[in-house]
Amino acid sequence: MSGRGGKRAAAAREEEEGGADDNFAQQQPPAKKYAKPDNSSSDNSDDIVVCEIGRNRRVTVRNWRGKINVDIREFYPKDGNLLPGKKGL
Repeated sequence: MSGRGGKRAAAAREEEEGGADDNFAQQQPPAKKYAKPDNSSSDNSDDIVVCEIGRNRRVTVRNWRGKINVDIREFYPKDGNLLPGKKGL
């Protein structure tokens, strides 16, 4: 009977030998950690470039989380202020 242990006997043998679960846990790469940017760079307004391309349209270029974002928006006047539209163009 020792030759026919079935699934339970095979699982018990794997646990004694270290098993496939231990190998799987060792093969997973460690979680990536992101460096936190300095607060002084986020307060700097020089990172944002604004250009007007029309009477109510503006292009904004900014650096956010290491990526360059280009934002093209239409603005509308309300109570003497120009407010951005809901969606970009």
